[in-house]
Amino acid sequence: MKIFKFGGASVKDAESVKNVSMVLKSQGFAKCLLVISAMGKTTNELEKVVELYFKKDNYQTEIEKIKRKHIEIAEGLFPENHAVFAEINLFFDDIDSFLRRNKSPNYNFVYDQVVSCGEMISTKIVSEYLNEIQFTNQWLDARDYVKTDNSYREGTVDWARTEEFISNLNPEICYVTQGFIGSDDNNFTVTLGREGSDYSAAIFAYCLNADAMTIWKDVPGVMTGDPRKFEDVSLLSNISYEEAIEMAYYGASVIHPKTLQPLQQKNIPFYVKSFVDPTKEGTKVGASDQNQQEESYILKENQALLKISTRDFSFIAEDHMSLIFGYLSKYKIKVSLMQNSAISLALCLEDKFNHIEELNEELQKIFKTEAIKNVSLFTVRNAKMDHIDKFYHEKNVLLEQISKNTLQMVTQ
Repeated sequence: MKIFKFGGASVKDAESVKNVSMVLKSQGFAKCLLVISAMGKTTNELEKVVELYFKKDNYQTEIEKIKRKHIEIAEGLFPENHAVFAEINLFFDDIDSFLRRNKSPNYNFVYDQVVSCGEMISTKIVSEYLNEIQFTNQWLDARDYVKTDNSYREGTVDWARTEEFISNLNPEICYVTQGFIGSDDNNFTVTLGREGSDYSAAIFAYCLNADAMTIWKDVPGVMTGDPRKFEDVSLLSNISYEEAIEMAYYGASVIHPKTLQPLQQKNIPFYVKSFVDPTKEGTKVGASDQNQQEESYILKENQALLKISTRDFSFIAEDHMSLIFGYLSKYKIKVSLMQNSAISLALCLEDKFNHIEELNEELQKIFKTEAIKNVSLFTVRNAKMDHIDKFYHEKNVLLEQISKNTLQMVTQ
């Protein structure tokens, strides 16, 4: 089987959904599984619904706006009496019904039950449209196949159970399913982390022993830098799994960090291609004697720099490190860069759930700390070390780290 993943930008409106069918026509619509994200900015809009709900504000108006947008998309794809319109209304009624009867104060639990509906609705629309134009497919509820623990908003996949369920799919037919979501033992929805649809595609690819996995983007492939942030970037046509994993870890937005390891384990080739021009080759990630190691630039924004030192000028020892990383785990804060000396530790942190203040309060009971918000982590992979001076130009560098072929700096 082939696995194709289409992100929100590729299904943002009726014309985009029609373009998906053109991409499939160019690739051959047979023995494939499509993983589809929520349409356009729907995830952001549903996040706003959850925020309004917890503020006891008027979230119903926001739900109605999102529903109207999806109905307008469907109106550009289907005749007016099509059954899909009832399906769309039902999904949004379910959101409203859930919020009306919900008694849980757990923000992350409520978030997952509501925000996941974006993927459910988009896949139903895409699946029905493809069937309408004779691209025969079966719609799947990913929650019946991807099984996780109950770590809401950051679910950990139960690989044994997930593989057991997914391996029962018929590899001779086509499917349309959701990215980003799974379910726990109680069949409550659990999301896999923001932008987790790529990871979902990799899960299905791994469990189905797919021939290949392709992610369709609005860029030509993996570039040496985000063209919106860097000048004179070029396409990387072939890179290794290891290089792609490093780039994803450092923050390359075109690749989700968890995506590559399942594919690497089974040596499944991974392609990043443009849905604007599907005939172009794009980028191939995998084992090859043609893999490139070009100088590449990655900017990871909205980071926090936390400087920690002992109050009595004693060493930052193993017990201190264990305590600090225990708190990081507790608050689900990820380390993007770490640098330590005898008496201090500097951490560049990704705080997706806005817990940096709580972390800092905990640590200040024992350590001296300084927290600097809204910093950026700039990484140069395969850096040409004899020309690195240019990267410091007009930057306020708070922390830097240089390894064999990687330059990193935290800037403000």
